[in-house]
Amino acid sequence: MASSLVCCVILATLFMSLSFAFAQPARAFFVFGDSLVDSGNNDFLATTARADAPPYGIDFPSHRPTGRFSNGLNIPDIISEQLGLEPTLPYLSPLLVGERLLVGANFASAGIGILNDTGFQFLHIIHIYKQLKLFEHYQQRLSAYIGVERARAHVDGGDAFSLEGYRRVNVVYMPNSSWK
Repeated sequence: MASSLVCCVILATLFMSLSFAFAQPARAFFVFGDSLVDSGNNDFLATTARADAPPYGIDFPSHRPTGRFSNGLNIPDIISEQLGLEPTLPYLSPLLVGERLLVGANFASAGIGILNDTGFQFLHIIHIYKQLKLFEHYQQRLSAYIGVERARAHVDGGDAFSLEGYRRVNVVYMPNSSWK
């Protein structure tokens, strides 16, 4: 199972990199999903699903934990890097204001799954339906910054990436679940 997940992640990364090969730097990038793509939203939540201590981040350029559930860059970071774009900030980051809104945002949250009750033991996480609500709020913030029409065009011209390892989450955190 782990090897099939790794293969899916690698294939998704390659596919997205190739799909975005002709992307323009002004395009926004929006990320939805779980810990595989979370860039630190959970650091701004009262949850136990956190990646804010070593060994997380040991291979990141700063060598410090960033909220990513990896030792370094995650898939959206690699895609952004390959396209010459800035990495997306977590939507909940106080740094996501002004010009940084034009880059897009990462709405992902570790601990979620396809089912809304997945990850209940972590208390406060951002389930997919909440990620979509935050995306609506992002659009309102962007509209306030650059105007409604420009914001609509910017979002329409952006790219979205979604990845969830819900099976892995259910098997690891809900071993008695019938959704294996």
